[in-house]
Amino acid sequence: MRLLLLPLLCLSLLGCQSTQQAVDMPNVTVPFAVPLAANFRNEIAIARYSELLQNKTLDNEQQAQLFYNRGMLYDSLGLSTLARIDFNRAVKLKPDLAEVYNFLGIHHTLRQEYGTAYEMFDAVLELNTDHEYAYLNRGIALYYGERPALAVSDFETFLARSPQDPYRLMWLYLAESKVDPVAAKAALKQHSQALNNDEWATQLVQLYLNELSQQAFLAQVGDGVKSQQEFAERLCEAYFYLAKRYQAEGKTGKAIEYFKLALATNVYEFVEHKYARLELQLIADEMNRADVG
Repeated sequence: MRLLLLPLLCLSLLGCQSTQQAVDMPNVTVPFAVPLAANFRNEIAIARYSELLQNKTLDNEQQAQLFYNRGMLYDSLGLSTLARIDFNRAVKLKPDLAEVYNFLGIHHTLRQEYGTAYEMFDAVLELNTDHEYAYLNRGIALYYGERPALAVSDFETFLARSPQDPYRLMWLYLAESKVDPVAAKAALKQHSQALNNDEWATQLVQLYLNELSQQAFLAQVGDGVKSQQEFAERLCEAYFYLAKRYQAEGKTGKAIEYFKLALATNVYEFVEHKYARLELQLIADEMNRADVG
């Protein structure tokens, strides 16, 4: 495969922290990409939608669609509060917009408002039973809401619709490992037979199955990449799942650093970026409770 001239910087991560809870702080060398810059086309589109919304002749449905479109753009730029405001405006104007409830559910999950998040995803599926990503997002909400058995059910439904998708399998494994780690590893191995070995994300599964070392995984992370954006996106995913792996091993310090690296890519639209921030908040909350205790 052609070697691309992408900046592959080596970032040494050193840290120390003093808490009552022992934290294993890392010293690792990882590939690093230039963080994604804001997409100027999205910024221009936001300005255009804002102009259109000034038109007093628009009916409720037209306004709702514009608010939804602008909200998605805000979300892609990491402007979550502005996105949430527009999504709420959209559903008030047109209460049957399933996709808006999906985005609102994600935002409530990120704010740890799990009960409301469940309601949002339930609304999506009531409006559109074929909205498969509502199963993913409700499963994630259930996972973070400490209801892993229910999360497994949603992730199984999501995986069944595309068994060859490594990302769907990864989320199922994360939930199953909360219920029964041994059975989860066996199921991961079984489901992995349906994956395409030519797809990069399959390496995530191989890493978790110990069929691929972390060193080899990171060495190949840039293979086949054609742009800086694609490289940053791939690193966002790689860092997040490495962090979850370290977290499962009880190596909280290393997990923290990899979650931070996922955030540093600025790939705001990716699930891995969104939940890396939540993971860091949950870890900080746990450490604060340990300090108080």
